[in-house]
Amino acid sequence: MGAEKRTHGENGSGPGYALCFAALAAALVVLAALNLAVGSVSIAPADILLSLGGGDVSDTVYSILWQIRMPRALAALILGGALGLAGYLLQTFFHNPIAGPFVLGISSGAKLTVALLLVFLLGRGVRVGSWGMIAAAFAGACIATGFVLLMSGRVDSMAMLIVSGVMIGYICSAVTDLVVTFAQDADIVNLHNWSRGSFSGITWENVAVMAAITAAAFAAALWLAKPVDAYRMGESYAESVGVNVRLLRLGLVLLSSLLAACITAFAGPVSFVGIAVPHLVKGLFRTAKPLVMVPACFLGGAVFCLLCDLLARTLFAPTELSISTVTAVFGAPVVIAVMLRRGREKER
Repeated sequence: MGAEKRTHGENGSGPGYALCFAALAAALVVLAALNLAVGSVSIAPADILLSLGGGDVSDTVYSILWQIRMPRALAALILGGALGLAGYLLQTFFHNPIAGPFVLGISSGAKLTVALLLVFLLGRGVRVGSWGMIAAAFAGACIATGFVLLMSGRVDSMAMLIVSGVMIGYICSAVTDLVVTFAQDADIVNLHNWSRGSFSGITWENVAVMAAITAAAFAAALWLAKPVDAYRMGESYAESVGVNVRLLRLGLVLLSSLLAACITAFAGPVSFVGIAVPHLVKGLFRTAKPLVMVPACFLGGAVFCLLCDLLARTLFAPTELSISTVTAVFGAPVVIAVMLRRGREKER
């Protein structure tokens, strides 16, 4: 694999990084507030602040805010950040700008194992906890990733690798849809919404589990930032500076699979975020340095998903769009632009 070209200006001290992080943080706060305030029942900012401060508000406001909108907004923030980070790790691992959990079929593999687990257990009256869903999704993500890695050793073209991942995703999605379609239990039929991608129905238990897993993966990604920076320059270079490339690649695969599993277990497959966000963030920060990109991609993914979920809930209210429908509208043009740019670069 060839060394990745360094982004213009990434060797500098990056005096604009603080400003970029501040802009993302401000957008995050504004969108989180809008997600709490806007909906079929509007909640005044004063009531939100009062409730957050422990003050007395009406039972209706309290129930909507703390049982529905707050867990959902936190899920969009956490899982959106996890998607952005997973996409960056996979693009780094494969040295491919359009690699991502959704495109490579990893999300679909996780979706299949979760659906099979839920259909099997719910059909027998057994409830599945958050950790059980995570375990099933992680197993499916690892299996799908294993197939992608197997294909990467048999095809020379990265384009063919992406096509292989897409085919794996289609197969897994088709089996999942078949299983869910013929389910009879009412709880299982409700999996249709989950299988299309949605942040609805998130509980505080779900939030606690996804926060713990994502925080651990985020810390591990930051810890790997220095060896990943060397790996971006090529495997030979990384080995020459003392990086254990085999262990690093294993770590990147496990981290990206764990993040993809966490996302899929609670929100179903969410498309294009993992591909689009790293490119948008690189354009904003004008760098690809892992120490900057890891937190930046997390913040960027959180902002992206908060915006898309707000639109999914309110654009055609009371009808709610699937989150993947909205993320595709914003994310797909970014992917097309990246592919066109790479095509022009190859022609030169």
